[in-house]
Amino acid sequence: MKLLLFDIDGTLLLSGGAGRTAMNRTFHRLYGFENGFRDISMMGRTDPLILRDVMQQHGISIQDGDMIRFQETYYGLLEQELEHADVDKRLCPGILELLERLNQDKQMALGLLTGNWRRGAFLKLRHFQIDHFFRLGAYADDEAERVNLVPVAMNRFRDLFGHVPAPEDVYVIGDTPLDIRAARPHGVRTVAVATGFHEPEILKVENPDVLFESFEQVDSVIAYFNT
Repeated sequence: MKLLLFDIDGTLLLSGGAGRTAMNRTFHRLYGFENGFRDISMMGRTDPLILRDVMQQHGISIQDGDMIRFQETYYGLLEQELEHADVDKRLCPGILELLERLNQDKQMALGLLTGNWRRGAFLKLRHFQIDHFFRLGAYADDEAERVNLVPVAMNRFRDLFGHVPAPEDVYVIGDTPLDIRAARPHGVRTVAVATGFHEPEILKVENPDVLFESFEQVDSVIAYFNT
């Protein structure tokens, strides 16, 4: 059985900036800074490291309970932001058909490998009604460093299926250079897709095993997973 680990933002869906807006609103509510995440890079990074950077930038030391307080406020605001109508909130091209077809294949286990905290991840997935496709995952709650998430996901596969998958049967699928870099030390396959904010040329520099401009050509994508 193969393990397919999908990133969320820019790979499965586009939230129209709901995550960044909710984080800005949370930071303002708790610490009084407007647009605190304006200069903070988020693409491909984990939520705890993003929060650490913004706290450092504004000279705030993280105290016990700060992370939990931020998370609880953020989840409520994220849910609000996701409900706002926006043409930029949508599934990425081909994703729904791809997930439906892969989900029918008993030799494919669909999972997540994301820098989102788990609850935030599922708020996004549920909004687009695709949460039911994913049987396991590795999240920012598990490890702040993205490179450490691949073993977490592989161990969760073991817990479900009784064995750790061979690295060549694990595919890390994402839209940023950091997705590819996080996978490489573990010997797993890397699938890049240019549906986020990085041009194909930027992703090519990272030498992924395969690069798709999008997942619209579902037959071709599935054919790759079956090789």
